[in-house]
Amino acid sequence: MNNESPEFKKSLGLLDATMLVAGSMIGSGIFIVSSDIARHTGSAGWLMVVWLIAGFMTLTAALSYGELSAMFPRAGGQYIYLKEAYSPLVSFTFGWTFFAVIHTATIAAVGVAFSKFTAYLFPILDEDVILWSLGTYEISYAQVLAIAVIFLLTFINTLGVQNGKTVQTIITILKLLSLILLVSFGFWAFDSEVWQSNWASENTWKLQNLSKDGSYSDYTMIGALGALSAAMVGALFSSDSWHTSSAVAGEIKNPKRNIGLSLALGTMIVTVVYLLTNLMYTGVLPLTEMAAAPKDRVAMVAAQEIFGPVGITILAVMIMVSTFGCNNGLILAGARIYYSMAQDGLFFKKIGKLNKNAVPAYALWLQGIVAAAWCLTGRYGDLLDMITCVVVIFYMLCIIGVFILRKKRPDIERPYRAFGYPILPAIYIVMGLSFIVLLVIYKPQFTWPGIGITLAGIPLYYLIKKKNQVL
Repeated sequence: MNNESPEFKKSLGLLDATMLVAGSMIGSGIFIVSSDIARHTGSAGWLMVVWLIAGFMTLTAALSYGELSAMFPRAGGQYIYLKEAYSPLVSFTFGWTFFAVIHTATIAAVGVAFSKFTAYLFPILDEDVILWSLGTYEISYAQVLAIAVIFLLTFINTLGVQNGKTVQTIITILKLLSLILLVSFGFWAFDSEVWQSNWASENTWKLQNLSKDGSYSDYTMIGALGALSAAMVGALFSSDSWHTSSAVAGEIKNPKRNIGLSLALGTMIVTVVYLLTNLMYTGVLPLTEMAAAPKDRVAMVAAQEIFGPVGITILAVMIMVSTFGCNNGLILAGARIYYSMAQDGLFFKKIGKLNKNAVPAYALWLQGIVAAAWCLTGRYGDLLDMITCVVVIFYMLCIIGVFILRKKRPDIERPYRAFGYPILPAIYIVMGLSFIVLLVIYKPQFTWPGIGITLAGIPLYYLIKKKNQVL
């Protein structure tokens, strides 16, 4: 008897999986968020500390996920790990939040970022150029282009994982090379006076507020903690989506080995590139110029210093390539989580089916439609700030799950064990909890909306469970 739909094809090798991780991490954040971090920290030293903390947390989480991915090498990634360590309710609340906001709003934000930087080459595509308006509601050319790119990449990925992986691997290699070249030219254009002003002044290691007008002000102890946690939001967002290869476990060759390795290699590559990029910024731009960059596009200002007027065009093309590849990775990986939810009877039945090309086409198109809807709202940026706290909560839960599963299921095969266990995972948990507590206390606008969206998944879970009479 033939199956109703084909099985996933093992098409992704270690290079493909690593490029999926790195490519999904590098979007537009590294070119923008350092401006906001500079304002919150007011010093080159603390700017780098924020990026070091984000890199350490990301790499530690990836190394811990390596154990989980080797234990459960199935499509779905975090959704599977949370279900195995806790319960279907916990995994569903993650899947619900991932679908409703975390992933789809990220795809929308990256898509619009692609459009914004395309506008440097074609001004009609600027976000301020309105295509259609109805009262106070407006749709720009940038939003339409973002939707077109999302649908194009969705279509490419419905043709088979081979197409998606080819696009991902080629574009990620291109953008890594272009970032390395940008950093190299940046150090070649190194300005000793700028470096001295950033690194040899009395403010180098002083945590303070830096306004766009170039003025400094001291924090109280409470204000300093709040500023540091707010600065971390941008760095962690720029380092997010490092777990994408775990979501496509069903399509990775030798998954028990290659998923963990791809997570480690991808996050290490990106962490090093991010640190070098920010170090380069401090050798090219005074911190006050970083903080005052128009629309926070600090990389644009740096590129002009390095390359002159042509720098804007060079960087615009770089970011277009970067965001295009980032969205391809996000689109490819995200649909596999909804597929796993549907397999458990917790999503629309068709979402759990593969098409003739052995990919979850219904899941891909539903994801694309929701992401397009977020593009039209124009509120994706606010939502991404709101859910950063929730994202870290789920990462923490997965890492705590490593400890739980060591006790709960000690006999299960573990081809790879979390590096530095139990010390490094414990450090991540402490750091993650500290970040969450600081945001809840000092920056509630970054926390409660996302927590509310997540908690809404609880009654939804029981409604679905009752309807389907499952679990």
